[in-house]
Amino acid sequence: MQTVPTAPSVRTEDAATAAPERYDFGRPAALSREHTRALAGAFDAFARQWAMLLAAKARVRAHIALERVSLETYDEYVATVPPTTTLVLCSDASSDDRAVIEFPLPSALSWIVKMLGGDGSQRPEARALTAIEQALIRSLMDETLGHLRTALGSLLPRELSVGAVQYNAAFAQVVGGQDLVVVARFSMRLADRTETATIALPAATLLERLSDSASAPRATNDPGLVRRHIEQTPVEVTLRLAPRAVRPAEVLDLAVGDVISLAHAADRPLDLAVDEHVVASAAVGSHGARLACVVTASDLSPALSEESP
Repeated sequence: MQTVPTAPSVRTEDAATAAPERYDFGRPAALSREHTRALAGAFDAFARQWAMLLAAKARVRAHIALERVSLETYDEYVATVPPTTTLVLCSDASSDDRAVIEFPLPSALSWIVKMLGGDGSQRPEARALTAIEQALIRSLMDETLGHLRTALGSLLPRELSVGAVQYNAAFAQVVGGQDLVVVARFSMRLADRTETATIALPAATLLERLSDSASAPRATNDPGLVRRHIEQTPVEVTLRLAPRAVRPAEVLDLAVGDVISLAHAADRPLDLAVDEHVVASAAVGSHGARLACVVTASDLSPALSEESP
């Protein structure tokens, strides 16, 4: 009787030599839908405030939009950011928690040029920041962190503050390589360029606070919350002369060289107004290469603010 030989079992070289890969079963695979929705709403609000801050401080047309929020290990996060970038490290005095605000180094240099009154239209070459430049970026990031704290509320430690500036995420090593971080990625359209910025927050603390806030009963119509939002809303401040009413015909007949007398005494301070409401009086001054104003009186009464000489 002829027997049919059976085929030997086949094992590839890779399968024979592959080492077992560790898997942490305690690690969440991804953010829950509720957590993702809550964080996306908060980071969306922050993105709008950050864009307004850059427009006001760095004089750059900015549109910032949240792309996604994800849960990653720090090593996975490091692999996604450029090898040379701006990393603003934020630390909490009451714990070991640290966070990262990351954005392109050429963008940081361009913001500095604009803050100092330069043109900033040319994209600078990436280089380390000087001590003065780091101070300017830290000042800008202090306000950025304030907007982030307003958007995230109790999810962010109140004592989180801006610290050192680094240029390589692997060398910065703010947490362990396998520690989880919540990463928010933003698309930044600055003038005619589109960049990517990221924020990495320690996942353990953030998710714990997020779960606590979700289970806690919500207070409706919290006056303190409304007040905080109003206090953090940017407003435009205008320094102006007392207005004078004229007829449309006078406006249409204006020509170069015409002199218009104003209802504002030469020795009277200018009006400092917010949304057409006079809040103080001020004199014209300077701050470096820019004009500024020196407040001479505040909390003016309506009668005084509307007084004409």
